[in-house]
Amino acid sequence: MKKAWVAILGAGLLIGCAGAKKAGEPKGLKALCVLSPTQGNQVKGTVEFSQEKDGVRVVVMVEGLTPGKHGFHIHEKGDCSAPDASSAKGHFNPAGHDHGAPSSKVRHAGDMGNLKADSKGVAKMNYLDKHMVLEGKGSIVGKGIIVHEKEDDLKTQPTGNAGARVACGVIKKAK
Repeated sequence: MKKAWVAILGAGLLIGCAGAKKAGEPKGLKALCVLSPTQGNQVKGTVEFSQEKDGVRVVVMVEGLTPGKHGFHIHEKGDCSAPDASSAKGHFNPAGHDHGAPSSKVRHAGDMGNLKADSKGVAKMNYLDKHMVLEGKGSIVGKGIIVHEKEDDLKTQPTGNAGARVACGVIKKAK
């Protein structure tokens, strides 16, 4: 079932990437992360990244969450091998900044705030992140993404007090 779901998502991404490049779009760089549940959880989804002129477009679709807000971060390691995803280590923070909101001028490069799940446990988000890069120094490609059980308070150092990890995935460059 998981392999079929990943194949369908991959085919959709390939079809979506086949279109013509828009004028002014830098290099057309794209990346994808497929989220899988940690042990004892049901959370799964996708996070798509595409380079735009002023930052990286982030498009998220996650299901299987409890209704409400859930912390959502890029982590140091693209390693989801531990049952609780602790192998992904801490937040991606190459500049050594404090944890903060996605709109903060100073924040971890991996701080993406909160996903808000509806009454059916589905969370969707689409935003432009001006702190992320898909290549070069500070690239998010190869890093992990974690969805947490609780809301990120956007201030507690260094994690936002968002609780256990309910899903994990690795950011991979799209072909």
